[in-house]
Amino acid sequence: MSESKPPTPTPADTYKGWLFKWTNYIKGYQRRWFVLSNGLLSYYRTQAEMGHTCRGTINLATANIAVEDSCNFVISNGGAQTYHLKASSEIERQRWITALELAKAKAINMQAESDESGDDCPAVPPTSGQGGGFRNSEIQSTLRTLNSKVEDLATCNDLIVKHGSALQRSLSELEGIHVGADMAEKTRQVTERATLFRITSNAMINACRDFLSLAQTHSKRWQKALQTEREQRVRLEETLEQLAKQHNHLERAFRGATVLPPSFSNPALAIKGGVSGKGDASDEDDDNEFFDAMEDPAEFITVPADPKYHRRSGSNVSGLSSETGTDDQSVNFDELSLASNPESPQPLELEPVRQRRTRIPDKPNYYLNLWSIMKNCIGKELSKIPMPVNFNEPLSMLQRLSEDLEYYELLDKAAKCQSSLEQLCYVAAFTVSSYSTTVHRTGKPFNPLLGETFELDRLRDCGYRSLCEQVSHHPPAAAHHAISEKGWALRQEITLASKFRGKYLSIMPLGSIQCLFDKSKNHYSWKKVTTTVHNIIVGKLWIDQSGEIDVVNHRTGDRCHLKFAPYSYFSRDVPRKVTGVVTDKDGKAHYVLSGTWDEKMEFSRVMQSSKGENGTEGKQRTVYQTLKAKEIWRKNPLPEGAENMYYFSSLALTLNEPEEGVAPTDSRRRPDQRLMEEGRWDEANAEKQRLEEKQRTARREREREAVKSASSPEEADAQVTGTEASEVSDETNTEDSPPHTPVASSYGPSHSPHLSTHPDNYQALWFEKTDDPVSGETLHIYKGGYWEAKEKGSWDMCPSIF
Repeated sequence: MSESKPPTPTPADTYKGWLFKWTNYIKGYQRRWFVLSNGLLSYYRTQAEMGHTCRGTINLATANIAVEDSCNFVISNGGAQTYHLKASSEIERQRWITALELAKAKAINMQAESDESGDDCPAVPPTSGQGGGFRNSEIQSTLRTLNSKVEDLATCNDLIVKHGSALQRSLSELEGIHVGADMAEKTRQVTERATLFRITSNAMINACRDFLSLAQTHSKRWQKALQTEREQRVRLEETLEQLAKQHNHLERAFRGATVLPPSFSNPALAIKGGVSGKGDASDEDDDNEFFDAMEDPAEFITVPADPKYHRRSGSNVSGLSSETGTDDQSVNFDELSLASNPESPQPLELEPVRQRRTRIPDKPNYYLNLWSIMKNCIGKELSKIPMPVNFNEPLSMLQRLSEDLEYYELLDKAAKCQSSLEQLCYVAAFTVSSYSTTVHRTGKPFNPLLGETFELDRLRDCGYRSLCEQVSHHPPAAAHHAISEKGWALRQEITLASKFRGKYLSIMPLGSIQCLFDKSKNHYSWKKVTTTVHNIIVGKLWIDQSGEIDVVNHRTGDRCHLKFAPYSYFSRDVPRKVTGVVTDKDGKAHYVLSGTWDEKMEFSRVMQSSKGENGTEGKQRTVYQTLKAKEIWRKNPLPEGAENMYYFSSLALTLNEPEEGVAPTDSRRRPDQRLMEEGRWDEANAEKQRLEEKQRTARREREREAVKSASSPEEADAQVTGTEASEVSDETNTEDSPPHTPVASSYGPSHSPHLSTHPDNYQALWFEKTDDPVSGETLHIYKGGYWEAKEKGSWDMCPSIF
């Protein structure tokens, strides 16, 4: 077992190995990784933490080492630091004791020498040149003076405690005696002790003043010296980086491993593009970069890759290429081609781009009386309560779906990738980016009316355009289709289900999202995670995303498994964390993704994977050796004053901006939504009720027609009457309520089959329900005709819903 593995002797008086350290009475002894180096004993939870998180360090120069039994020993510095340690065997314990005693002796000798900086001040950087020895001597002299002052303070503190206790006893005795002969003696004793206490206190004050003055005098000098050393270090690092890049460029040019166009001969650009597909050493300066170690519940951890993957000789180049494919080559060409891609849209220079708005009216601070809402809803189901616009934001659900395209550049880059595995990384990052706008958006979007549409035409300035339509009302479902000139298409159909659990509301999006690329013919699909709105009843609303997403490439079998960690008050992880692993059809990992859904995502190339130790739940975790992480996506900053504009992003501010030529069913033409945006909430509530009643009337007419087409007039009247009994407000089917379930007619069970036999015969105008042969799912797909109708200005086929 790994516990019995002896410590690892390493050069430079460094000793490493596993020991068991006493933590507390609940957890007892816990296995920790200890490192003995330069007279300091440090420990970590795992070996992966050595690069970034030290859990504790003790200086052996002032420590006492004691052996308790055959396996246990104690290290203490006489103060607050005491380590109770246990080895797996007596032999291993003796090895550690020997190493610790030798390190302690060396540390004492080093501390006694005046020409060394010592272990007591490891933060002071060593200096070089002729003034180095003088500066070290000066630092040692100052430290000795400060130590003497600290000892004076400790002595004064002891005297104050001693004289203060004596004074307290005398005062207590003075209170207990009666007036008599010994009164004068007791008073004299109290006076003497009070005088001693005052003298000692003055000495303490003077010692503190001297220490403070000395510390302030030298603090500025040390800070200036430290800043100078830091600047020198930065300059050295930059020089080394430039040398490494020049060396790598010369090495590439010599053996002709990567053939670049003439415009890309700049070595800085070549490095920026990433490592080449031949396994060149372009990441030599990234050996020490790695992901943070995760907590035990995580499925994997990442550590820096072995340097052999960075410094392969020419004979090993082909072996790495066959193992990893051409992923790195695609990274190189992808980033470089953004600047000079001949397919970039040329009309940008010929036609001026429309200037869109950057502000909307500030959100009014209207007082909301919950009792005025609830008093009229006594006896009703919670999901059947019509909600006023006070809980909304001035956007519809269709516009919120279109916000997924805010980071369309990720799909543009994915379309240029030559590797399907790297393309999957960009698609996964796009999946995460769609949640970045929800972190502060606690307002509920307007539930679209049946037949409502929303177009987002950014063909001229962004190269894409999209169309959304509300294709069903019971249950509510919206279809979305977007297509880009860069060679990708996005389509989705979302139906919302929800569960109210008292303190929070869980919203489960049903349906799938698909992304198709023309050049590679790759077909990806995934589903959304659960959105949770907390503090529904009391407190400030806040939103969390949790669950798992599998982004699947149906053509190649590649898969990216994303995990959205739910927020926890007790977790030491960063909030809103997302991790993911990209694997091929055989399950071999190629990339690791990490980040947060509200800030940024990074991806890192996996060079080797192995099974690590078991986590707290007994599940064996995988350890990935990775190259340096590269940022793949970062959230755009919110516009100025966003807190007063419903926390809208720059794109969201433009979604409800009036535009000419859009369909009469477009969300921009919805009157209640427009009134709310303008701050006229009372009028918006009245208009909202009118639209809902108009929608219910239109639905009753469709159901009556459907029933009449298959039954007698008497049955039709009875059926419509039963249907009217089941009508509820439009808000029944918002995202904070479960899907509508038809209520049985009052005419008895004999008529209830008509509810399923003659459903609402509504047909979507721009989408049709189709079985996707690739993913095997049924969804509404855009059937065409909208943009042609817009060019002609012919909207005769559109219903009147507003």
